[in-house]
Amino acid sequence: MTIEAPLTVSGLKKIKNSVIGNPSIKRQCAQDEAFVQTLVQCLNSHPVLNEPQGSKDDVRIEAAHILASLSYGSEDALASLLRADALRALIFALSKLQPTDSPTLKAAFARALRALAASLADIVGPSQWGLAADSSAIRDEAKTSLNYLFHIDSMDVYLPLLADSSTQTSSSIALLVGSAVRTAEHRTSVTDWLPLEDRVKETKTKRGWEKTSATSTMLHRNGGWVVRNAARLLVETILQYQESLLLALAALSKDNGAVSAALSKPTPEHNSSLWHILCMCKSKVTEVQLAACLCAIHVIRAPLHSSIDESAARTILSVVNRMISTPSTENLQNRRKACFTLYYLVNDEMFMSQIAFARGALERLTTLLKSITPTDLNEREEEEPEAVSALREAALTAVASMAMLDNDIRRAVTDEMKLLPIIEIALAHRHIGVRYSACQCIRSISRGIAVLRTNLVDTGLGMAVFEIFKKEDEDRRVLSAALSAVCNIVNDFSPLKPVFIERGLIPRLIQLVECGDPTLRLSAVWAIKNALSKSRYNDKKEVLALIGGARLSSLLTDPVYGVQEQSLSLLRNICTDEQSIQLVFGGMTVEFLLEIIVERIRSSDEDIMLQAVSLLANLANGYSDEADILLTSSKVLPALQTCLSEPRAEIRRPAVGCVLQLARTSARAREGMLELGLESTLRHMTEWNGGGLTMTHGHPEAARDEEKLIVDEARHALEILESSKSTFTSV
Repeated sequence: MTIEAPLTVSGLKKIKNSVIGNPSIKRQCAQDEAFVQTLVQCLNSHPVLNEPQGSKDDVRIEAAHILASLSYGSEDALASLLRADALRALIFALSKLQPTDSPTLKAAFARALRALAASLADIVGPSQWGLAADSSAIRDEAKTSLNYLFHIDSMDVYLPLLADSSTQTSSSIALLVGSAVRTAEHRTSVTDWLPLEDRVKETKTKRGWEKTSATSTMLHRNGGWVVRNAARLLVETILQYQESLLLALAALSKDNGAVSAALSKPTPEHNSSLWHILCMCKSKVTEVQLAACLCAIHVIRAPLHSSIDESAARTILSVVNRMISTPSTENLQNRRKACFTLYYLVNDEMFMSQIAFARGALERLTTLLKSITPTDLNEREEEEPEAVSALREAALTAVASMAMLDNDIRRAVTDEMKLLPIIEIALAHRHIGVRYSACQCIRSISRGIAVLRTNLVDTGLGMAVFEIFKKEDEDRRVLSAALSAVCNIVNDFSPLKPVFIERGLIPRLIQLVECGDPTLRLSAVWAIKNALSKSRYNDKKEVLALIGGARLSSLLTDPVYGVQEQSLSLLRNICTDEQSIQLVFGGMTVEFLLEIIVERIRSSDEDIMLQAVSLLANLANGYSDEADILLTSSKVLPALQTCLSEPRAEIRRPAVGCVLQLARTSARAREGMLELGLESTLRHMTEWNGGGLTMTHGHPEAARDEEKLIVDEARHALEILESSKSTFTSV
């Protein structure tokens, strides 16, 4: 497609009408670099028009409309806009607007900027509504442009337009924030932003810390300038623009305690913004309802929120439950968003999941899934519209999230709702998101007690997810979900564990350990650890031979803390008897292993510290001559002494057990403990009187029993050291 010179409004309108809603024409446009470049140049030029009725703004307005439409086109079209530097051109055009310029021109520029920003965010991710494409040839370029969008110089141009007198312009900026803010970094950039004149005031007052602090507090009050103005406009604006403001506040309040607190706080004169948001959940406009529900969820689920707001959760659930269960009045896209809204409400929160379950959310999801999943679906899935597949993905995602943390909900999924046949069909679906969400459902179910895992055996779902796990050409995210399910299934005494091992579990896991994806590597190490739990000596020997000492050493020093933790736990699961401990000492350099253990005991990560000291305690239970091997490092006993002073009983328990075992079996250890002053540390531990419990898991009796065991072992170790004093003295 070409643009004839000179440019005419009628010619551009004709192109705009042909481009809108026509993917093939958009692809043609993307292939014409000169066409796209000319459009971008129009934004900041004033072409001479031949048509008398045209104004100098009309061409720029039509060019902006075409660019907005191309932004929603194919990736090729978006790539052509990036090459033409359309984002910078739009921001520059907005920066040069004068008060006398047409409001329509400003609105067109703001709309085009919003469309381009949203498309860039979709490429960069994370996705807002289900799985998006995992790879893109332009992701790096899109990320660079998106970062430029949230640079302070760029925000100085477009964020003030949130308070523009034109609701069209203001709404576009709100939608830009709502659609493009996906990461904590960009969220912080927007919430910390102040207009230039306010930043100047803040700078001028920096003559003393008290004045600076007071000024900064005033300027950043109520969540910052953007949040404050969006919340104000939300109450003042007309109905059709409420959705954009709600989406902006939703994006900014997600995982943001400061914004959540600001929106939740009422004033003596007015109700809180959250109160208004919850009222909008009952709007007559479906899109406003969904946006209000999403916004309210992010506010009440944000960290540092005062408490779980059960009343708000019930209001939200009444809306999403109705949308999920009333197909005659809601389109598929809104029902899909309702399912994902439910997911955001219950994800990783047991209490919210229980409320949703009690309010009938699982029954509604089940009815929906059964209505769109015929038993012969996989035989004619090519006929299925993409929107139906996306809806199934959303519903299964919500089911998986609800069942993740609660055994009663898991049992309802398998026994009452009888969803396993639908999950099995979904595992073989062509749609990546459907397979992914089905794997997540199995992951949730497999977290349950042994009876629930038996369901996976009886139905064949366990083997089905294992086959997905073994596929080397499977989508990375589906593979990750399947791997997480396999990781759960092989734990403890699962009947599928020996079957999986026989069918190549360990070699496949080692293959994933070697991949460049940190998430897959972590899950693979975790699965190997679970497979080795309570395993036989021959199985341990075979697995260690497959992993190899060099690879295991590399995992222990992996830059990802989770991999370090699981690698230590893997060794801990191996070192459960004397013969297995010998196996480890024979396969790794003892000096290196002890150095790693001591270093990890000193880690700032308490989970790594726990695994390291627990591994050391297991190693101390080897043959008596191997206890002395631990003392070849002069750092081992000081590291144990450090653990004995830790506030967490979970760390002190293995540490004192290790000290006791070494004191029992090694004269060298006893001598080293006395020289180090460990006797004094143990004596201090025996003085515990039943108070000052440090465990916070809500079971004070269990915590008290744990402390008693620690004191008893400390007393026993102290007695051994005191009785050996005379021996060392006489020598």
